[in-house]
Amino acid sequence: MYIVGLLLPCNAVLREGEEGVEILLQDPKGMFQVLPPEKQETLKPVVEEARSRLEKALAKL
Repeated sequence: MYIVGLLLPCNAVLREGEEGVEILLQDPKGMFQVLPPEKQETLKPVVEEARSRLEKALAKL
């Protein structure tokens, strides 16, 4: 049994610098590489959805 919720990168890091705020997001594809290949394939739609949502959120900033 795998706990997918722990693998989804829901964390964002905001860091203020001299030029403004820097936003760092974890790529969901990298997080799922710890799973066996057959589980990666099964969960591929979840990874793609998570990445799409992160990209859309980032684009709005």
